[in-house]
Amino acid sequence: MHVRRASRIVTQVYDSALRPVGLGVNQFMLLAAVHLMESVAITHLAQELFTDQTTLTRNLKLLEKRGLVAINSGEDRRVKLVSLTAEGQLILTQAIPLWEQAQATVKEHLGQQNWQTLLSLLSEMKTLS
Repeated sequence: MHVRRASRIVTQVYDSALRPVGLGVNQFMLLAAVHLMESVAITHLAQELFTDQTTLTRNLKLLEKRGLVAINSGEDRRVKLVSLTAEGQLILTQAIPLWEQAQATVKEHLGQQNWQTLLSLLSEMKTLS
């Protein structure tokens, strides 16, 4: 229960910070991941983000509807590739300072030592999947 509550609280902090650009933290993370991986297969993106492909596709479709990402077939038509549009890149550029400010707020609230401990513990969570 504590982990879920903490997750919701942190999500609220980031969602609030990103509201001026019309993004939630999950949308921001998707845009950032697509940006970092450039043109990426949805299946690979799902693996990297530890999410199921159906949920990821649904969330990407919402971003596609807003014109922030493009989803196209790869050389193999069964493979769908996602990439940022110019509008997606612009929104991401505007969102990064807002995300950084939210990150600084969380770090400040926890203190440097607790922040580092939290990052270490969260990194260990990957081994559960």
